[in-house]
Amino acid sequence: MLTQAVILAGGMGTRLGALTLETPKPLLPIGGQPFLDYVVWNLRRFGINRLLFSVGYLSESIIEHFGDGQRFGVTIDYAVEPRPMGTGGALKLATDRLDQEFLVVNGDTLFDVNYLDLTLSLKTHGSLAGIAMRHITNTGRYGAVNVVDGLIQDFSEKSKGGPGLINGGVYVMRREALERLPDGPCSLEKNLFPGLAFERQLAGRAYSGFFIDIGLPATLHEGDRLIPQWKKKRAVLLDRDGVINVDYGYVHDQEKFVWIEGARDAIKWLNDNGYLAIVITNQAGIARGYFSEDEFLSFTSWINNELRMSGAHIDATYFCPHHPTEGIGDYRKACGCRKPGSDLIQDAITEWDLDVQHSILIGDKESDLIAGRNVGIQSVLFNQGNLLETLQAAILTFE
Repeated sequence: MLTQAVILAGGMGTRLGALTLETPKPLLPIGGQPFLDYVVWNLRRFGINRLLFSVGYLSESIIEHFGDGQRFGVTIDYAVEPRPMGTGGALKLATDRLDQEFLVVNGDTLFDVNYLDLTLSLKTHGSLAGIAMRHITNTGRYGAVNVVDGLIQDFSEKSKGGPGLINGGVYVMRREALERLPDGPCSLEKNLFPGLAFERQLAGRAYSGFFIDIGLPATLHEGDRLIPQWKKKRAVLLDRDGVINVDYGYVHDQEKFVWIEGARDAIKWLNDNGYLAIVITNQAGIARGYFSEDEFLSFTSWINNELRMSGAHIDATYFCPHHPTEGIGDYRKACGCRKPGSDLIQDAITEWDLDVQHSILIGDKESDLIAGRNVGIQSVLFNQGNLLETLQAAILTFE
């Protein structure tokens, strides 16, 4: 299961001139915070919480800022280049600290793709690596990627131009692929990927998510406006029992968990299309003593692991463990977090800085809908059927 990413952050950023004389390019401020903070935030919400920073130029600044990663909700290790090693050399330097499968992203670009979907390309094709690709109107500056049936055939020269797919700079790789790299400074793009393509060992998937490269003064300035807008995401808030899984009453283990038709597809659709998938659920079974909070959290992790095998994930789960009359001990209380109270939804709005106007709540009870409407979120009743169809219809209706 993919939990590790390498962030390539060792470049000098010479195209930005004086801006990078004392600050490494990935730490340049965007919207009031270092650019790399956004990269880490986006990885973490996909459950990719073990990061290896490949650093070189002004590496001490990056290490000082992130430390061990604890305050960012991740664990961070560092591979310091003794000299500029290129994208391939940097990875090979860290080989003994890499998982069997890992993600690679650049520290000066942000490509908002479903990372978990990209990992499926390795399993689908049995390939050693996969590239997230972007479609653009003129490939002349970059060179096009030629793909047939999900496998990259070759890379065209930059001069041809015209519309097509280009390398988006996000990769998923098996560690054994690095054995094909030469020793010393080298490039993934020049010294590895063409050979893998020739061997039919390089998958490619196209994505249309937000993209920015801060390597030029113009795009760095543009990022101040675009990146905060990108991070203020739309969300679909989902009740759990009766919406994601069949409600058999106080479901808290694998034996009683049955997916609602279309639920996994609905959550993956949200991931693929740039929405946050957030669960808001009353869990009175905790209040009644049927299961503990720790058991609930463990079960929640199991649900997310099941989703990850399909290339999907839930960004966050908020739950109320109380009941006003049947709770035991401290769990017996009237609270604002139990729906139709809206405290959990307000917590999600605040913690994720949600785009409330373009977010939706889907629940199977009137109390769910009241909770959503109380904070200005359009709310839809799910009355069985296919969750993906209900979700898509709701988004068409409200947007």
